[in-house]
Amino acid sequence: MIWTVLLLVHALLLYFILRSRNEPPLDKGLIPWLGHALEFGKDASKFLERMKRKHGDIFTVRAAGRYVTVLLDPHSYDQVIHDQDCLDFHSYAKVLMERIFQLRLPNHEPAKEKAVMTQHFLGMNLCGLNSSMSRHMLEVAKAEMPQNQKDWKEDGLFNLSYSLLFKVGYLTLFGGEQNNNCSDLASIYEEYKKFDGLLTKMARGTLKSYEKKTAQSARQRLWELLAPARLAKGSGSTPWLHAYRRLLREEGVDNEMQTRALLLQLWATQGNVGPAAFWMLGYLLTHPEALTAVKTEMEALQLSPLDSSVVTPVFDSALDEALRLTAAPFITREVLQDKVLHMADGQQYLLRKGDRVCLFPFISPQMDPEIHQEPQKYMFNRFLNEDGSVKKDFYKGGRRLKYYSMPWGAGANGCVGKQFAISTMKQYIYVLLTNYDLELCDPCALMPGVNASRYGFGMLQPEGDLKKKKHALSNTLFIV
Repeated sequence: MIWTVLLLVHALLLYFILRSRNEPPLDKGLIPWLGHALEFGKDASKFLERMKRKHGDIFTVRAAGRYVTVLLDPHSYDQVIHDQDCLDFHSYAKVLMERIFQLRLPNHEPAKEKAVMTQHFLGMNLCGLNSSMSRHMLEVAKAEMPQNQKDWKEDGLFNLSYSLLFKVGYLTLFGGEQNNNCSDLASIYEEYKKFDGLLTKMARGTLKSYEKKTAQSARQRLWELLAPARLAKGSGSTPWLHAYRRLLREEGVDNEMQTRALLLQLWATQGNVGPAAFWMLGYLLTHPEALTAVKTEMEALQLSPLDSSVVTPVFDSALDEALRLTAAPFITREVLQDKVLHMADGQQYLLRKGDRVCLFPFISPQMDPEIHQEPQKYMFNRFLNEDGSVKKDFYKGGRRLKYYSMPWGAGANGCVGKQFAISTMKQYIYVLLTNYDLELCDPCALMPGVNASRYGFGMLQPEGDLKKKKHALSNTLFIV
């Protein structure tokens, strides 16, 4: 009898302890195990907006057997971003590496990789990268529009931006001098586009049988095309590539996995800059006031826009606004041990070990009407004060925000290549605006809608394209 009483007391204590742990609202969905996975994958922004209206700034949803707690209060983001004890970024990254790139790095040390990236994408080495990028930009753009060609040339803006910047990025980071071959670049880009087009389905494990064959074929071809870059010696190997390959060898990575790792880095370095440049230039072409302001600022430059002493507040604001509207990555962590999340409003919620926690800054702060007036509207000067200085003061609930736009992530896992990506986009916009007349084929054209399946994977991509025409301004194509 005494044991029965003790068991009942223990059960009651456990019940009250669990009840005292305030967990976020749980929404399992109607389908067992699958939960909300289909709606989540189809249009994450629309789904999470619906959940936010239903549950508030924090809630947990079931998706394909996993429980994902979504936090949408930017005042509370630091609780997730800076906790490296209870929350882990790398576990989920390993899952995606294997699903998408068939890559396994058992002895991988993320801290060492970040050190290599920091060494080459920041500081003095960034100047060398920018110089190489600028030279390749001119070469590739000249190939796209030969000298002395005065006829208008029609093209899709997304196609131009993605293909041109992919080729420039490949030459700068992977190709060295020996792979500057237009046909090779075109082959790599075509295979890459097939691969990138199926990337979200690979990540979610939702490929159809024929798509699996296409994905594997593109992967295999890219491995073959990237192998020469892995094996290149001397002047054929860029400093960044040489350092990255050395790190892989030190970690005991065999040749096959080294090539797969290069495909991962190819996507990581090229998957966002082309789409971002498309949105930036597209918004300028569909907003004449913005285009005039940016062109006036750029035409007044006496030095290269890549010179660190050159200040371009109008361009920077216009770019930040384009990114606010179209950068939509998830910031995801695995919960390694139970954690009490202290919200900025004083509420406390338990994050359970084994679950996943996710921030989606696209919804808040970036598209939050309390933070950004008319958030769906492109305002090129949104990040400028009336005196032309950079605007950094944005508020929610009467409190100044630390995070008012997060296209580059934040904290220890923020984008190391941010400055190089901005430099690449700035050079691209500068070359096009100062050397070409650009016009929309349809003067009344609007920006295309977004491919909703890309939410959560960095820069959004358009459904369709924006048709434009261009020609060179003078017989000498480039005057920079």
